[in-house]
Amino acid sequence: MRLNLWHKSLILGILALPPALWLSHSDVSNGRNVLYGHAHDATLPTSFRLTNASSPDSLVELFESQLLHFMRKQGLRGGISVSISKGGRLVFAKGFGFSNIADSVAMQPYNVHRVASVSKLITAVAVMRLVEQGRLHLNQKVFGPMGVLNDNIYLAMKDRRMMNITVRNLLDHSGGWTTKYGDPMFMPHVVADEMGRDLPASIEDIIRFMQGKSLHFTPGAYSSYSNFGYAILGEVVAKAAGMPYEDFVCSEVLAKLGIFDAHLGFSHKEDSWSNEVTYYDPDTSYKTGDYADRTRLSTRAYGGSDIHTLGSAGGWVISTPDLVKLLLSIDGFSTVPDILTQASIDEMTDPFSRFDPIGWRKVIGDAWFRTGTLSATSAALCRRPDGICFAAVFNSSNGLGPNLAILLTNKMNELINRISIWPDYDLWHDDERWQAYKAMGSEAPKTQN
Repeated sequence: MRLNLWHKSLILGILALPPALWLSHSDVSNGRNVLYGHAHDATLPTSFRLTNASSPDSLVELFESQLLHFMRKQGLRGGISVSISKGGRLVFAKGFGFSNIADSVAMQPYNVHRVASVSKLITAVAVMRLVEQGRLHLNQKVFGPMGVLNDNIYLAMKDRRMMNITVRNLLDHSGGWTTKYGDPMFMPHVVADEMGRDLPASIEDIIRFMQGKSLHFTPGAYSSYSNFGYAILGEVVAKAAGMPYEDFVCSEVLAKLGIFDAHLGFSHKEDSWSNEVTYYDPDTSYKTGDYADRTRLSTRAYGGSDIHTLGSAGGWVISTPDLVKLLLSIDGFSTVPDILTQASIDEMTDPFSRFDPIGWRKVIGDAWFRTGTLSATSAALCRRPDGICFAAVFNSSNGLGPNLAILLTNKMNELINRISIWPDYDLWHDDERWQAYKAMGSEAPKTQN
């Protein structure tokens, strides 16, 4: 059983909630949703869990035939989970294929997936929450005696330009790093060897390792996509919040939206969450040194990368309906209250910025995109200007890397554009926490763009 501080606080405060909002049920289905007890602590609340029985056959037929064909064409195994909202209502949530092939377990909307760099959007929202609370500033220095991370272990650095890196630089990938010599988030053996540390390499080890190197460019000069920069942001959030990064995200962002099935993931199969999918590497994938054990060879999906330490840059596991909830809470539309102020949302999605957007992968006018890719997972999120939001995630991958998520984004938009009449119901109608959030609003209600 894993209990972080957020879980402990939930146990203490959970009885204050109406029973209908927190009781878990075992294998009880009403045809619209099934709630299961948490594998690690049955007293903890779960997200509102939808099954494949939730969505109408008319939409299922289109998406099933097209997406399964897409998977075959791309050489993908396993399955895909898809959730779509329109006008703030969840109108589609469905899994296709398998969450576990060996046991013939069907993919369900309630399954949680690694979502790789989609985690950066979650982290960016957490940072903006801290900024709005006055506990952090975008132009605040990260390192040095006056920086957020002014701990003694981070004061020594080879390149003094590192002292000028700001929180904003980390958010928009202008911190000064490229991947010219590799990505330090995927080099645990190199980091451990150079730092004289045992495996697994911790985030502290990785930061100190990089502080012993020169920056590739002056901070703020331009953007160069950086997993490392977002990994640092996890430490920044923890320091500013006065609690572990995951606890702050769960309590100050996700729980407010009724999201309780999102967690930082783990690398090995035996450490998976109870409702987490099985991951399938490409057939051509090779085994590699395990991130935590020099004597062990592991698949890239299970042990090849340190998912938990990747954390704020790429370590979250979450379901597609919960991802859509997150999207609706930061989309700037008036259909659902936003958890951030309009000023924060505008800051994250400035289409005229010469830097990468904050949290998002691409902003094209009023269309906002976020993708995520790891070995054996590929995720795509989109906020469309017509008020439709979607999330889609595979539990497998091929040799295309990030391009697979782009193809998935394009395919989803193509299929959505075919639909002229959408259902008028809301699959979250019985989700009491979500309905309470919508009724109560956030601390800063918004108006539509």
